[in-house]
Amino acid sequence: MLQLAADAGGHGDIGERLVTIGVLFVIAYGLGTLGRRIGLPAIPIYMLVGLVASPFFGWFPLSLDGSIIELIAVFGLILLLFNLGLEFDQEEFFANAGRLVLLGGSYIAVNMAAGLVFGFAVGWGSREALIIAGMTATSSSAIVTKLLIELNRLANRETPMILGITVVEDIFIAIYLAIVSVVLSGETEPWPVIMQLGVAFLFLAVMFSLARWGGRIVGRLFNTKDDELFTVLFIGLALAFGGIGEILGVTDAIGAFLIGLVIGATRHRAKVEQLAIPLRDVFAAFFFLNFGLSLNPALFGGVLVPVLCAVAMTMLLNVIAGQIVARVSGFGLQAGINTTVILQNRGEFALILATLSLTAGLDERIQPFAGLYVLIMAIVGPVIAVNSERIGALVTRPSRRRRAEVERRRSEEPAAPAPDDEPSGARGGGLDPAVLAAMNDDQPDAAEQPQPDAPTGPQPRPRDPEY
Repeated sequence: MLQLAADAGGHGDIGERLVTIGVLFVIAYGLGTLGRRIGLPAIPIYMLVGLVASPFFGWFPLSLDGSIIELIAVFGLILLLFNLGLEFDQEEFFANAGRLVLLGGSYIAVNMAAGLVFGFAVGWGSREALIIAGMTATSSSAIVTKLLIELNRLANRETPMILGITVVEDIFIAIYLAIVSVVLSGETEPWPVIMQLGVAFLFLAVMFSLARWGGRIVGRLFNTKDDELFTVLFIGLALAFGGIGEILGVTDAIGAFLIGLVIGATRHRAKVEQLAIPLRDVFAAFFFLNFGLSLNPALFGGVLVPVLCAVAMTMLLNVIAGQIVARVSGFGLQAGINTTVILQNRGEFALILATLSLTAGLDERIQPFAGLYVLIMAIVGPVIAVNSERIGALVTRPSRRRRAEVERRRSEEPAAPAPDDEPSGARGGGLDPAVLAAMNDDQPDAAEQPQPDAPTGPQPRPRDPEY
């Protein structure tokens, strides 16, 4: 801390910066409280606070050195991806791998293909197009999970399908970042590129294998009951493997994701999650805050039209993709609408890609494009999600009315009368009336017949055909 103070120009500067960061967090708390009342997640709130505090606005009276925030933001990024790997449900994935790959792959393919075409249509470059395609391809796991919890939809029939798609997206992110890191490295010779890709995929294969079959061995490292030492160990591993990933050229985010995947396969997963989530939330706030600080509102005008087109494209594609995966899973229109409004939210992955593009020296418009795109999607998306049941009711109202009309007409149709000229023995199959009377006398009265037991307990609600 003394060296940090000396580098910063003295204890006075450090004190001013600490005050600045503290005030920003208090502002984020106030705005976050208001945002929760209308269903907004924390991501756009933190970005807006950073945007307001950025030097481009000049509204904030205190100065802020971005280098300190950037370093803490790296910790936030590492802990974000570490927790993403930690929460990866391996048993769920391997038990339903075929179905999940079909559903998640279909969803990603629809969005990725359109995003790539859109990226080339924008005309910023081929590498930029690859980044834009990645931004539009996958959902924000953080926002998706948060919305499912806050909207009380964990028990919905479509929720396992939604969570399964996010699991496939997590795997896609790991592979995609490994490829993008090589593409953005600037290497043009074929053999060095092949070598870098080989190292990246070998690292992925080794860590996935360790997570699948080595969880018991890794779990032996965590042989302490002291929460403090326990926390120091898994944070140290997250940072160390983040560094290893950066050295190997697959980014620090993927290194952290993979060690989280491995630790998540041990019996200590629940305890690590309990201790890691508060740390993740605090440091991730710095990541989103830092991204907001780097945004220049003056550049928004130049990317406004592409951003609005990307938002419209994302929403339209998610309507299509949501209904496709819902129909494949045997769900109806309402479940498809619920799937669409949950999965359409974009967040941390788009910002990670924008950060990588800035480091690689890509078109400077990528940064404001990603910032404005995520801001709009992360604000509009949850608001739509809150009202998905109302949207479904409006969409399905005509078909409900038609079904009700058909049922009403059927109930009003008179029963067909029995023919008057039927022979006397016809109804008895040709038997003599005296024989029929004797048979009827042998039948017990309705009161004497044994009645089935009345069902006990709550009865299942009739299934809504639109669901």
